[in-house]
Amino acid sequence: MQNGSPGFFAGKLDELVSWGRLHSLWPFPYGTACCAIEFMSTESARYDLSRIGSEFVRFTPRQADVLVVSGTITFKQAPILKRIYEQMMEPKWVISMGACACSGGFYDCYCTVPGIDRIIPVDIYIGGCPSRPEAFFDAMLELQEKIKNQSYIEERKKKLKEQWESIKEWGLSIRNWKK
Repeated sequence: MQNGSPGFFAGKLDELVSWGRLHSLWPFPYGTACCAIEFMSTESARYDLSRIGSEFVRFTPRQADVLVVSGTITFKQAPILKRIYEQMMEPKWVISMGACACSGGFYDCYCTVPGIDRIIPVDIYIGGCPSRPEAFFDAMLELQEKIKNQSYIEERKKKLKEQWESIKEWGLSIRNWKK
């Protein structure tokens, strides 16, 4: 732990946090059409989503870390979807499931959002109309690989730096205000 090197413990902490994150993904379903029914079937005994550690489907964004958007999203629903995404705790990931959520689907009208990536950032896209449960499993495994390659220490360092910068700016604004 000399000369600013992270040392042995920091590398192992990264692996431990990544392992915990990728084996306890709790999805929040935001389903509006037929893809939501396909997502519901992943919880059945035939597919058994609990094999990859995601059996706890949460219906509150404050307890979930994977937002699964499945189905057609209209412009009236867009602010609601954005609010749900903002209420989720960090780290959070988004899966866009089905042609309607990914690109607006076959709807070419004024009321349909042509892809939810115009509203919130998307990590994994699942194509199909409707998507199969096997495709959702592939997406969850792909998301686990993505999480495995993320560094908790680097994320934390970045957040602390941002917090420190905002504290310094706040301190300067208080000093200027008192003068």
